[in-house]
Amino acid sequence: MSSFAKAAGVFKSVDYEVFGRVQGVCFRMYTEDEARKLGVVGWVKNTRQGTVTGQVQGPEDKVNAMKAWLSKVGSPSSRIARTNFSNEKEITKLDFSGFNTRY
Repeated sequence: MSSFAKAAGVFKSVDYEVFGRVQGVCFRMYTEDEARKLGVVGWVKNTRQGTVTGQVQGPEDKVNAMKAWLSKVGSPSSRIARTNFSNEKEITKLDFSGFNTRY
């Protein structure tokens, strides 16, 4: 992201859903930790379908780093089959002040 974009207050927002062995393996806790390390905001939660879903917002480079983590890394015991991203868009303000787990 260019310094001009940061000065203009442009952020990126994306929804995600992670498939595979992602429940019962501390995936949400590790997602929260990674998001805080990267400095992105949003949320994560388990679904009834056995996936993990959520939303990430922040500077484009940090959101892209989080997308890579959600696609390839995850928690140590997880096995990510695939990650779907949707509603990717530019936003001018963040909708969240931190990153947390929803129930």
